[in-house]
Amino acid sequence: MALALLPIVLLAASAVGSTNGQPSLTREVHAARVSTPISIDGVLSEELWHNGNAVTEFWQRDPYEGAPSSQRTEVRVAYDDDAVYVGARLYDSAPDSIIARLTRRDVSIPADRFSLYLDPFYDRRSGYYFMVNAAGTLYDGTLSNDGWEDNSWDGVWEGKARIDREGWTCEMRIPYSQLRFQKSQRYRWGVNFRRVIQRRNEETFLVYQPKKESGFVSRFPDLVGMENVSPGRSLEVLPYLTTKAEYIQHNPLDPFNDGSRYTPDGGADVRMGVGSRLTLNATINPDFGQVEIDPAEVNLSDAETFFQEKRPFFVEGSSNFGCGNQGANDYWGFNWPEPIFFYTRRIGRNPQIDTPGDSDFENAPVGTSILGAAKLTGKIAPTVNFGTLHAITAREHADLQYGSGREEYEIEPLAYYGVTRALKEFKGRHHGLGFMTTAAARSFEDQPSRNWLNSESFMTAVDGWTFLDKDQTWVISGWSAMSHIRGTPTRIGNVQQNSRHYFQRPDANHVGVDPNRTSLTGFGSRYWLNKQKGSTFGNAAIGFMDPNFDVNDVGFHSRSDVINAHAGYGYQWTETTKLRKYQNVLGALFASFDFQGNPTWGGVFLQGNTEFFNNWSWRYRTAFNPTTVNTTRTRGGPRTLNRPGYELGTYFDTDGKAKVFYWVDYNTYFTEAGSWNFNLASGIEWKPVSNLTLAFEPRLFKVHEDVKWLLSEADPAADATFGRREVFSQLDRTDVRGGVRFNCAFTPRLSLQLYGEPLISSGHYHGFKQLARPKSYDFIDYAAQGGTYDQSTGMIDPDGPGGPAAPFAAYNPDFDYSGNPDFKIRSLRGNAVLRWEYMPGSTLFLVWTQERGEFDAHRGEFQFGPAFGDLFDLRADNIFLAKMTYYFTL
Repeated sequence: MALALLPIVLLAASAVGSTNGQPSLTREVHAARVSTPISIDGVLSEELWHNGNAVTEFWQRDPYEGAPSSQRTEVRVAYDDDAVYVGARLYDSAPDSIIARLTRRDVSIPADRFSLYLDPFYDRRSGYYFMVNAAGTLYDGTLSNDGWEDNSWDGVWEGKARIDREGWTCEMRIPYSQLRFQKSQRYRWGVNFRRVIQRRNEETFLVYQPKKESGFVSRFPDLVGMENVSPGRSLEVLPYLTTKAEYIQHNPLDPFNDGSRYTPDGGADVRMGVGSRLTLNATINPDFGQVEIDPAEVNLSDAETFFQEKRPFFVEGSSNFGCGNQGANDYWGFNWPEPIFFYTRRIGRNPQIDTPGDSDFENAPVGTSILGAAKLTGKIAPTVNFGTLHAITAREHADLQYGSGREEYEIEPLAYYGVTRALKEFKGRHHGLGFMTTAAARSFEDQPSRNWLNSESFMTAVDGWTFLDKDQTWVISGWSAMSHIRGTPTRIGNVQQNSRHYFQRPDANHVGVDPNRTSLTGFGSRYWLNKQKGSTFGNAAIGFMDPNFDVNDVGFHSRSDVINAHAGYGYQWTETTKLRKYQNVLGALFASFDFQGNPTWGGVFLQGNTEFFNNWSWRYRTAFNPTTVNTTRTRGGPRTLNRPGYELGTYFDTDGKAKVFYWVDYNTYFTEAGSWNFNLASGIEWKPVSNLTLAFEPRLFKVHEDVKWLLSEADPAADATFGRREVFSQLDRTDVRGGVRFNCAFTPRLSLQLYGEPLISSGHYHGFKQLARPKSYDFIDYAAQGGTYDQSTGMIDPDGPGGPAAPFAAYNPDFDYSGNPDFKIRSLRGNAVLRWEYMPGSTLFLVWTQERGEFDAHRGEFQFGPAFGDLFDLRADNIFLAKMTYYFTL
């Protein structure tokens, strides 16, 4: 621990970095009132776009920080009783060289573009951004933490662009109904503009954030001149209709599935202002059909796979519920299992209770229905951010067929989920203090269900930050939290033994399973020290989560019983040269312990990043991990050791604006025990014309594990390992996957997306052995003492025929079957999405999803050619979905 914390002292003792100078800046932008309608067509034909209020002083952030823009830009702002308008004339000495690429809304693609940033609350920390590229594609999102961007918000606004012989022009109309601001007679907002000239790799701002400093929104000039307007208070309604047709594989005798199913549905989302600061979003019978499917994953670890949220109701405004990482501009982890306190995919997840398994046929929903959800977000005071979300999910049953009889079985109880978040800022953002609470409560119908899930779960967290100097160079930030869960003794007993806790470890003297417990209360905390201005930068942290800490009912949490610290320091070069635009190097020390004092991980990390002048980039990294104690390898059994390991990695990509763009990411890790893995990922993207993109992203992952845990077999003779054989093997695994994407935008509002991803994965287990003694890396090799393994039956005899040890079946814990633990998985997933925004806010989706796959439990050899060819011979499940939404206001 002392080694890991030593750089904290050096970090705190270093000098405060100097602040980059910036040219004299425009401090006020004047908005002009208009009384005649403005046509949003991208043509600056209205008289107001030629008045004397133009903003013209733009300064480069790239490639030459602080230099004037290479091309002249004129921006004017206007307003009326309903909206804010922006008109921009973007002069260009070579109009035929303007890069205008068309894509679907919010899909990033290199192109010339113009951005508007607004801080209507004038809190110098949050706001909105609106962007139009030269082809007319729209982008929007929200700003938080003085510069973090979140593109999940989709506002209903208008923007158009036109290219002409002088360059290009842009018009925007932002209705007040899409913004939240405090009503006043005269307004003062924050405002900023950005222009990107892609062929020059040039990014210019009215006011930019220097590369050696932090803070973006706090630098905005003031937008003045707006008077006697009111925040929008209209009620926005978005009803929808869907029709889903499913054609899936089935057993001809299955009474629940004849191979086809047709499901019409409907519902509505509602959005309205509550006062002038808050927004209410509500949904009735929400449709959360995903337009991009989750990738297939082969998870051989004991931790849950994290999937990104893609459902619109939960994605929009999700930054309002971020807790713990506020105030500083960066947060490093280094093996710290940072919990996510609110993981929205817990709401409406797959039903969690398994059926008895002895029925002839089953019919169960693939997801839990959401009866209704609502959230309120915004500000309850000028310096207090607020958000709360509440949802109720339905009780779900599986229909079971036993011979000629049927019964219903509860697989998900009626449940409530809630979260509330507030954050108060003090003294111009120099300090902040927030809190967050989450809750889940379930109403069970069947007694057996109570043993599967917690009856109640609660979490309370406080977080905040404080800057240590007036220049906001040094900042301390972090969080502290308490969790509490309740349930039956059986349920809480299972929680104590799951992969987040492992209380059953026989050589752990600080935890133990209590079969009579009906609740679990835990605590966690994490605090960072950041230096975020100047040529030098640094990040140090220390945190813990005690063994009882558990937020997984509403959050995402992989491991408790951890104490972790790190300290890192780096240097950056921001001045542009003939070779590069940016360069940094950093190094860090880190260490983790459990509450028994075992050093569970640690090491040294070094990394560098180079951004070349031609827009290529290169990252390179290495790490060393010394011998540490592994408390999870046996999945609840005794401790083992981790042998020293070494990591090497690099990433390289080319210029994203070129017609052909490619990247390569390589990482390898090997230990002194003989284990190794490497991961090679790459991608190539081709843009043959301005509205079409083709991409292929092949990936190869290979691993040889010297010790892979298989099972724990009771044996009184195994007294050295607490009466159980901890059985391991060597594992050779190969995964090959390759995502293929096709994106075509016919207009800024009409697009087609195609995506497909094949996956071939195989694993071969061999060299069976057992742990010789706790807290070691010593094993008893079965083959060395005459043991046998029958691959056809999966039976292991540790000391061979006639030996005293009884044979037992090999067991693969990752796929829940006995017998040969080898596996081969083949999967092909894909979808096609046609999206037409036929009027602002109203959209038609046509979606086709196909999935085909096969799992083979007795073939571990990897044969790419036959496996890939067989993919297209597998039977496919097809789902067709049509969804139509209609936006209107009341």
